[in-house]
Amino acid sequence: MDDRTIRISDAELQLLQLLWDESPLGAAEIAQRVKPARQWSLATVKTLLSRLLAKGAIAAEAEGRRFRYRPAIDRESVAGHQADRLVDRLFGGRVSPLVAQLVEQRDIDPADLEELEALVRSLRK
Repeated sequence: MDDRTIRISDAELQLLQLLWDESPLGAAEIAQRVKPARQWSLATVKTLLSRLLAKGAIAAEAEGRRFRYRPAIDRESVAGHQADRLVDRLFGGRVSPLVAQLVEQRDIDPADLEELEALVRSLRK
């Protein structure tokens, strides 16, 4: 399955973010690191991990009687897919209204603004 076609839920994404930052991790380690507000049980974490495994988003390595998990897809491909879905769902496939919304809602760092300007210039070539 192509990274671009994998659909990742918000809950699954939280586990992937942990694994991108630190891996491999066991299920119990992941359950300890999940945001405390979630209050997920170990069983919930294992269910989410099995879904991610089935999607090919993570890989598992046996270590004795336990498994350690690591990402099998990169952060950039997931971010790109999520951004595409957002643009399609909320802005009818148009990018400029998304950018306008972000600029209106957030303070733009001068360095970020320079990067955006450079990107627009490179796209016009």
